[in-house]
Amino acid sequence: MLNSIAVDRRSLIAGATVLGVAIAAGPLQAQEKPMIDARTALIVVDVQNDFCPGGNLAVTKGDEVVAVINALGKRFETIILTQDWHPAGHSSFASSHPGKKPFELIQMPYGPQVLWPDHCIQGSKGAEFRADLDLPRAQTIVRKGYRPEIDSYSGFVEADRKTPTGLGGYLKERGVTRAVVVGLATDFCVNWTAQDAAKAGLETRVVEEACRAIDLNGSLAKAWADMAALGIKRIKAADLPG
Repeated sequence: MLNSIAVDRRSLIAGATVLGVAIAAGPLQAQEKPMIDARTALIVVDVQNDFCPGGNLAVTKGDEVVAVINALGKRFETIILTQDWHPAGHSSFASSHPGKKPFELIQMPYGPQVLWPDHCIQGSKGAEFRADLDLPRAQTIVRKGYRPEIDSYSGFVEADRKTPTGLGGYLKERGVTRAVVVGLATDFCVNWTAQDAAKAGLETRVVEEACRAIDLNGSLAKAWADMAALGIKRIKAADLPG
């Protein structure tokens, strides 16, 4: 079981239809395997009950990432978890906007916002990490989405693109230069966490089979393309040293 700490959370969506985006960046070759040492962090994004089958915002086969992540966790000494942590009535919930339905797109002061089903409400069962997530080496939990007026996907920056969560500073002080990102969902919180890791100067990789996607209106293809454009490597677990 994992106990909570706190920080915060972030970023936007691709609500518009995305056509024909290339899914670039194939797996690394064996000779390109990155180092896993104290400067390499495993960032585990939102592996919570509400994002797994039976949850309020379930990602298809989201539970399948748990075993892969548990195995990866044995290889890392620096592990950070992010946790969606919304207050009831959060502005990103469709229920907070009379007449609106989940997955509709609205404009917020910080830009377009997908409206979600109520999920990961503070203190609820849905907000808890999966009981079978076994990462005893994890040192820090970054909570995000707890500001009622701002949604966010990234573990680094809020949706207003101004408010840092503190994760960047934490990793910098720990001397981390590489990030391996896993979790839920590939095209939203994983995508934006990976992008912000790369923008922070970290050599960033996303482990494909340790993630699952929502794929809303082409958002998965766009996510992979956007990550590749920033030099983020899309890899397999086998591409990491054992």
